[in-house]
Formats: sequence, C-alpha cells, structure tokens
Amino acid sequence: MRAGRGKSPAGFGRLWAAQTVSSLGDGVSHAALPLLALSLTRDPMALAVVTAAGTLPWVLFGVLGGALVDRGDRRRAMWVTDVARAVLLAIAAVAAVFDALSIPLLAAVAFLLGLGGLFFDTAATAYLPDLLGRDTVLLERANSRLRGAQTAASGFAGPPVGSVLLTVGRAVPLLADAVSFALSAVLVRSLPAVPRPVPQGGESLLRQARAGASYVFRDRLLLGLALRPAVGNIAFLAVETVLALFAHDRLGTGTSGFGLLLTAEATGGLLGAGIASGLGRRLGTGAALTCTAAVEGFAVLGLAASPNAYVAALALAVCGAGMGATMVLGPSLRQAIVPAHLMGRVASTSRMLAMCAAPFGAFLGGWLAAAHGVLAPLCAAGGLLLAMTAVTATMTSNRRVEAALRAAARADGPGRREGGDSVQEGAVPAANPTEVT
Repeated sequence: MRAGRGKSPAGFGRLWAAQTVSSLGDGVSHAALPLLALSLTRDPMALAVVTAAGTLPWVLFGVLGGALVDRGDRRRAMWVTDVARAVLLAIAAVAAVFDALSIPLLAAVAFLLGLGGLFFDTAATAYLPDLLGRDTVLLERANSRLRGAQTAASGFAGPPVGSVLLTVGRAVPLLADAVSFALSAVLVRSLPAVPRPVPQGGESLLRQARAGASYVFRDRLLLGLALRPAVGNIAFLAVETVLALFAHDRLGTGTSGFGLLLTAEATGGLLGAGIASGLGRRLGTGAALTCTAAVEGFAVLGLAASPNAYVAALALAVCGAGMGATMVLGPSLRQAIVPAHLMGRVASTSRMLAMCAAPFGAFLGGWLAAAHGVLAPLCAAGGLLLAMTAVTATMTSNRRVEAALRAAARADGPGRREGGDSVQEGAVPAANPTEVT
C-alpha cells in the first residue's frame, strides 16, 4: 500500500460530488427542521425531542450497523440508503403541503434520517480507504476535500437557502433535500466496486460487533479519538438545541439571521478543514487535536458572552474552525491505523459513542434553558469542552500517534509509506485532508 503522490482515483470525484450534493440538502434541512419545530412550539423540551431523535439510531443500532457494513457491499449500502432518505423526505414534504406536520412527525423524520445517516456514513468511511488503496497521503487529501465541500455545502450555502426556501413554503426545503439524496444515489451507484470484506468465519453479527467495539476500547489512542467527539457532542447538542431560541431572544435575529449564524460557523469550518494539514505538520496531530479542542471550548464561552449577532457569528466561526480541523485530522488518523476488515465496526463504534452522548446534550440543553435561562446551556457546554481537552490530551498525544502509525506500517508491510518519505513526529502525513463523517 504505497503512499502515492499522484492523483486520486477517478471514482473519488464522483464520491466527492455525491457528498457535496447531499450535504447541500442536509444544510437546507439543518436550518429548516429547527425552524419548522419552532413554528409549532416554543417549549425547549419539545425542541430537544426533535434534536435528540436524529441521534437515537446511533445509540440503538450503532455497533450492529458497523458489523452489517463490514459484511456487505459498502457502495450498495450507500446508494440504497440515499434512495430511502429521498423517499422519506418526499413523504414529509407531502405532509407539510397538507399542514399535517407535528413535533412527533418531525421527530420521526429526524430519527429515520439519522438511521439512514448511520448506514451511509459508516459505509462511506469504510469504502474510502479501499477506494484509495489505504494510501495515507491520499486519505488525508481526500478527507480535506470531502470535509471542505461538506462544510461549504451543508453549512455555508445550505442554511441560508433553507431559510429562504422556508419562506416560500414549508414543504420546499424538505423537497429540496429529497432531490439532493436522489442525485447522490445516482452518483454513488456509478462508483467503482471495491473488494468486499473477507468473511469472518461464520461468526454471528453480535460477536463481530463486539469484536469491533473491543478493538476501540482496548486501544488508548482510538478510545481518545472516540471520547473527544462523544464529550463534544454533549456540549454541541446542548448549544444547538437552544441556538435558534438564543438567536431570537438574546440576539434579536429573525429567520434569515439564524441561517447566517449557521453560515458563519460553516465558514470557520471550511477554514479549519483547509488548515488542518498544516496545523498537523507544525504541531503534530496529537497536539493539534488538543489545540482545536481548547479553541472550541473558549469559542462557545465567547458565544455565551456575545452582546450582539456580529460577535456571536465570530464566536461560531472560531468554533467551526476548531471542529473543521478536528474532523479532518481525527478520522484520517483512524482510517490510516485501523485494519480494513474492522474499519466499519471501528468507525461505527466511535460514532456510536458520540451519538449516544448527543441525546444527553440535547436534553441537558433543554433542561438548563428551562430551569436557568437560555445562557446556561452555552456556559455549561464551554466548561465541558475545556474539561474534555485536559482529559484526552495524553490519550491522543504526538507520541501515541507516531507509535500507532509505525505499527500500522509494519502490519501492512514495507510497501506502505506514510506521508511520502517519512512519518513526521506526531502527525498524520499531510497533504490536503477531508472527512466523510
């Protein structure tokens, strides 16, 4: 598995296009769903139900989903899931046309979209290393491009479009997202086939799922990489649950203003994805991950203290930059060090930990806002992110990252080279990174 310096395989362009189109639709829904819920109720706990519903599939089926992905055709799992999500959103759009939307219905839509996301994201994360020959340089370059496109589409372009489309009609943003999933399915269906995972000796699905989870929990570096988004999701979901309410009540923004706040966060995320490789080279991947975690914590505290929408937008942009860099460096490292036959299960286990934590964050945000005011969730989230930074700093240190890359290179044989000629201390060999999750 030689670390190449040439172009990515032609199939990556189609995967990149599919992710970009789908992410644009996701951004439309990301702005539209909370605003649709807000049009039905102003109860923070009801809003928390809709937010949390999208994360529950990972809690219930996360590890099993990874085991299923490791058993089958990952490309097929992606396009079938996209078709199903397109049909689901078309049904929701029809309900909006007939004024049949409700909080339970929006929660059900969020849950099923989350279930689709479980299978698609896990399959895409496992498919990418096979498509790129597990080349560490190409993986980071690909993850940078995917993450950048995802951020630009789902955060920068999608939310304002979603807010505008919602003013046209409640069904319009839902229908737009349905179309994006349909187009993504067509593109994914045309991707090249890759070798299917080697069957694991007739083991049961539960046994295979347990093996994947054990692999994460026994490895301190992988566990640290998994805990980081898990704790982060508690904080970020607490903020997201009340962000529309915070923007309306404290900052005085309207529907369009809320979309622009999300765009500011996405702009920072785009910048973070672009500088991730350079940051990893200069600081080492472990130190870079610690740095971005601290940036996120201070940025959320800055959001809580914002006197107006302009300062809030700046704080969200800084937070987005930290998240963007993290979501390039962390997954690229995981894809470089995890064996191919375990990739789906390791990825889904890590994502499941993050998603299991997310409902707690959503309900924590709703409860704190109801009991102590809309600023309380933001302050608690900032403090939690800074505490997490201290806990995971040693688990994902430069020394551990370097050792893991050397071990993976030995396991794959002498043909594999990280970062071209050598592995820089503590860094995932850099090129131009991107992420599928």
